[in-house]
Amino acid sequence: MKQVQVIGCEEQTESKVRRTIEKRSLLPCLIYLSIQCASSSVKVNSNSDINGFDPKDSSELKSLLESYAKLTFTLLHSEVFRNKLKTSTQDPMMSISRSSLLLSLLLSLAFTTIFAETHNYEFKVQEQAATRLCRNHRIVTVNGQFPGPTIDVQNGDSLAIKVTNAAPYNVTIHWHGLRQLRNPWADGPEFVTQCPIRPGGSYTYRFTITDQEGTLWWHAHSRWLRATVYGALVIRPKSGSSYPFPKPTIEFPVLLSEWWDRKVISVLRQALFSGAAPNISDALTINGQPGDLFRCSSQSTTKLTVNKGDTVLLRVINAALNQQLFFSVANHKLTVVATDAVYTKQFTTNVIMVGPGQTTDVLLTADQQPGRYYMASRAYASARNAPFDNTTATAILEYKSANSQPILPQLPAYNDTNTVTAFSNQIKSPGKVMVPTKIDENLFFTMGFGFFNCTPGPRCQGPNNTRFGASMNNVSFVLPNRVSLLQAYTQKIPNIYTPDFPRVPPLQFDYTGNVPRGLWQPVKGTKLYKLKFGANVQIVLQDTSIFSTEDHPVHLHGYHFYIVGQGFGNFNPSRDTANFNLVDPPQRNTIDVPVGGWAVIRFVADNPGVWLMHCHIDTHLAWGFAMAFIVENGVGESETLLPPPSDLPKC
Repeated sequence: MKQVQVIGCEEQTESKVRRTIEKRSLLPCLIYLSIQCASSSVKVNSNSDINGFDPKDSSELKSLLESYAKLTFTLLHSEVFRNKLKTSTQDPMMSISRSSLLLSLLLSLAFTTIFAETHNYEFKVQEQAATRLCRNHRIVTVNGQFPGPTIDVQNGDSLAIKVTNAAPYNVTIHWHGLRQLRNPWADGPEFVTQCPIRPGGSYTYRFTITDQEGTLWWHAHSRWLRATVYGALVIRPKSGSSYPFPKPTIEFPVLLSEWWDRKVISVLRQALFSGAAPNISDALTINGQPGDLFRCSSQSTTKLTVNKGDTVLLRVINAALNQQLFFSVANHKLTVVATDAVYTKQFTTNVIMVGPGQTTDVLLTADQQPGRYYMASRAYASARNAPFDNTTATAILEYKSANSQPILPQLPAYNDTNTVTAFSNQIKSPGKVMVPTKIDENLFFTMGFGFFNCTPGPRCQGPNNTRFGASMNNVSFVLPNRVSLLQAYTQKIPNIYTPDFPRVPPLQFDYTGNVPRGLWQPVKGTKLYKLKFGANVQIVLQDTSIFSTEDHPVHLHGYHFYIVGQGFGNFNPSRDTANFNLVDPPQRNTIDVPVGGWAVIRFVADNPGVWLMHCHIDTHLAWGFAMAFIVENGVGESETLLPPPSDLPKC
């Protein structure tokens, strides 16, 4: 039987709650449920006599309650309201506002309680044989599927996903882009929020989706296992709500990735042993298949069948380990409607660029001459003289009964930064948003490569007999291995990390110019940066030309942020701040920082816990391109970390 769950409340069966709502006045019952929930006891009294409400009005009231909850959420997160709340605690009118706010929040909570569901999933991580490019070898999968199963839920639903590790490697699962409010225990990065699930072990990830809808994804967050351990996470609007665009006839996840002709763990191990860059992938893939431009692949090419006139929603996900990717469909326009599970101003384009970790939802109308058309993906490679997988993955969009030869789209050149910039500049929020303006934490992070000296030999195959590294603010991040950072923080375990990550670069230099060799070697450390709950944070992310500039997809766990500005060269606050978009900037969880350039993001630190920020090119992450924030607890239960689950894996 389906369960309805609210954090801090007992579980009740969906049918019991629904029967009560149907029999009695909806509004008083909602208030009753809210008050009971506030005392951590959701119990519906079937003998209560709550009358005076016409059941036929329930759908209208439901819609009104949802709108009221959204309005309250917006008010709660406004800077003006927070400042007023701090300065006007003795104002009688503010007391009324507090009561009104509390009631509306309780109504919102009760609304979620009644109409949300809990979904139970079983993920079995295991090795199995797979054949691509005429060769067979063993890969790690979930439930024997590659890509893994699609999770399809609604905004407000709760999930309980039991992950059993039957593979010979440690594993964790990250739910990429989910806020995980007050619940970093479910976030998943290995040795950051949890110890890994050892072979033979299991762990149940429990979390609730709060005010998010669109396309996200899940993937392994343990070494390079995510090369084959990944899947789509589709969050639909709540019942009674709809997409802010024409209802699609077909919805189709498009997972872009890479394929190696050998075990990816072996590829990583060899690179870490030698200090050199890892071997590039042997093929790009769409939904796990390279497409019929590759040998031994024509029978397994991914296909999508449509009828003329269909409206197709393509949920495009870049699950590649190390490659930004262009994507296009021959002879068809793509209308962008969302990125990273946030709706955007709609615009039409021939091609999109998706960085590793990012998602882009596009609408396509099947309005061409019935035939067969390639959906194609190819690399965007911005690092000068760096090797990359210069192949093209294909899938086929075929009109029903068509049997013609597929047509290829025109994809940009691999180094077409102008197309990437033009595409990125078109992504904006649908309307005016509430961007933090009074900044409490003004941070400046440089990022890029580095090298470590070592004795020449088989373990020093980087440039000039060195080992490759990467860093943020000259710190190459080192993960702990005997306890997670989150456990060390909450349990006050010493000597695991230091809270002294630099807020600005230790040395200022010409970041995108000719960098002195003395700055090429970073320091290793497990350094975190503390943020107070509710702080308004601005971060300048600055690419550097140490060894080479490159476009870096930077992902922040536990948050979405506004991208208020980006450009090329060195960030100049006196010049560039005036051009910030504080009206309708896009909101994302992963930003592509331009090659040889900068980007500025802003967010409110309203989610307590330990949250990783890192480059989503896994080679760079393995080299140390990461840092982590500690966001301290605020005031009261709603601003405080949840306790750790009882089955949290041990190191």
